[in-house]
Amino acid sequence: MTRRDFIAQGFCAGAGVLAGASVLSLFANPRKAMAALSPDLEALKAGCGIATQGAGKIPFIVFDLAGGANIAGSNVLVGGRGGQLDFLSTQGYSRQGLPGDMLPSIANPDTGLSDFINTELGLAFHADSAFLRGIQDKLNVTNRANVNGAVIPARSENDTGNNPHNPMYGINRAGADGSLLTLIGSRNTDSGGNSMAPATLIDPSKRPTKVDRPSDVTGLVDTGDLVGLLSQEDSVAVMESIQRISDMKLNRVNTQITTDEVVKDLVRCGYVKSADITDRFGDPSTLNPELDPMIVGEGGIFSAEEFASDREFQKTASVMKLVMNGFAGAGTITMGGYDYHVGNRATGEVRDLRAGRCMGACLEYAARLGVPLMMYVMSDGSVFSNGMIDDSVDGRGKGVWTGDNSSTAGSFFLVYNPNGTPQLLGANETEQAMHQQIGYMRRDGSVETASTPAANNVNLLVETVVLNYLALHGEQGRMNEVMPNNGLGNAALMDSLTAFAPIVNGTI
Repeated sequence: MTRRDFIAQGFCAGAGVLAGASVLSLFANPRKAMAALSPDLEALKAGCGIATQGAGKIPFIVFDLAGGANIAGSNVLVGGRGGQLDFLSTQGYSRQGLPGDMLPSIANPDTGLSDFINTELGLAFHADSAFLRGIQDKLNVTNRANVNGAVIPARSENDTGNNPHNPMYGINRAGADGSLLTLIGSRNTDSGGNSMAPATLIDPSKRPTKVDRPSDVTGLVDTGDLVGLLSQEDSVAVMESIQRISDMKLNRVNTQITTDEVVKDLVRCGYVKSADITDRFGDPSTLNPELDPMIVGEGGIFSAEEFASDREFQKTASVMKLVMNGFAGAGTITMGGYDYHVGNRATGEVRDLRAGRCMGACLEYAARLGVPLMMYVMSDGSVFSNGMIDDSVDGRGKGVWTGDNSSTAGSFFLVYNPNGTPQLLGANETEQAMHQQIGYMRRDGSVETASTPAANNVNLLVETVVLNYLALHGEQGRMNEVMPNNGLGNAALMDSLTAFAPIVNGTI
């Protein structure tokens, strides 16, 4: 940890007291006060280790559905060796909650196409997927063409946070960082979520900060009482003037200590940081998701009423606000209640729909900001159906979730690219299908555990996600540097585990 690291985190701000009396000199020459952050202070920011835009990497958000949610089949289609549309058996789909009259393999006799496959987001979903319906509820039709995704069939243990599922530390190793925080998560855990992070990746200095409501966001920065007394512009001008006056006095003072220049540098940087914080965050709407018109209100992603009444929406908005504006490098949104084998289908459908709306909100916010996004969805284990049907309104005529089953598990990620549809690797549709589905399932609807390194090892699933994050930046060649001794094999095998061509060149 260097001196500049301490400054960047605000640990040395208290040194500014040394020159505090200089504020009285400000009003002797009001021309010293300049509106907005002036070029002379702007030039000092880099030298003081003050980041304002994060690391410039693609924002990364994890949805951690705690309890063992269904992902494969009833939500995202998973098939055999040939990809998502290499259909499973009737029994395999039944195991994944789909009755015989809702199979993706059934063709409409009038069109010759299936009525139960939706590829509007690139990745093939079941047309009645609750995740999909939720995403569609929040993601504008015109923005859907800029989304694509990939699914990874992979076993994980049921109903336990001990699965080392969370990839955020690896994403940070790949370069993701924020101007305020490195990592955030909605739970106060080492991973920031329900599932653990791989032990070999955990860095205590990067432990995620808990953020699950707007007050957590606004509480990250204190601009002091000055902003309440003056306008933001005048407050910035005052802070700049304090820095200049203090700097002039420091140049005429000898502290009589051996580290004279170090102490003076700390004082200068403390004032620069204070001015920068006031400049960037003096307006409460800069951080508060509730005051962001893109997020809440008429024309916002959430109406004021639904935002006020749903904690999951507040949680999602808080995390996406920080991550997608570069204030945090990556974030985890944990949603509980996904151990929903409770003797019906309706409970799971309602909860999946809610999760889908939160996912759609993240994609829509990325589109409104014009920034790319990688959104990863995971759960600890999964469920299965014995074929009994729930014909209630919310059950939608689908199979009742009967119990836990780790063999039907999987994860998926969606990528938003403001510059066009993310392009799958592969020279033709056959090859592209095998990059869109990384691994495959047996005909009976269970994961083929030998299909990829990730299929039967959650640690390697995390590595696969990090590899794909690097690839979106054109940096998959850095994998061995970012994660030494990884288990993904040689370059050819890594290529087979990669879904997309780069959407940025190193940074946004």
